[in-house]
Amino acid sequence: QVQLVESGGGLVQAGGSLRLSCAASGRTFSTYAMGWFRQAPGKEREFVARIRWSGGSTVHADSVKGRFTISRDNAKNTVYLQMNSLKPEDTAVYYCAASSQNYGGAGAYTWRAQYDYWGQGTQVTVSS
Repeated sequence: QVQLVESGGGLVQAGGSLRLSCAASGRTFSTYAMGWFRQAPGKEREFVARIRWSGGSTVHADSVKGRFTISRDNAKNTVYLQMNSLKPEDTAVYYCAASSQNYGGAGAYTWRAQYDYWGQGTQVTVSS
C-alpha cells in the first residue's frame, strides 16, 4: 500500500500564496496518478487538481484554474500544489490522494472513487 503525508497548510490573507506538499511512500511504483481534493465544513470533498505520474498531464478544477498549479517530483515521490491569489472560499482541509488504478481519458482521476489512498489532510485558512 501507499502512505501519504501532506504538509504546507496554514493561515494566509486573501491574495496570498501557499505551497502544499504530499510525500508518498510504500508501494509507489504502482501509482498511476496523484491528486488534491478539499473539503470545507459541512460540504462534500471536491476535486481540486490531479497529475498523472508518468507523463505529467494535469487537470485543474474550474474554480482554481489560473490560480493553482499541481506538479510532481518523480525522484522524491512528491506532488505539490502551488496556490496563488488565495480567496476565503479556498478555506478547507486539503487532502492528497493516490490511485493504483489505470484509468484512461483526459478527464480521469477527478472522482473520489478513482483513488485508493488518502492522506490525513492539511488545513488551509484564508482570511478576508
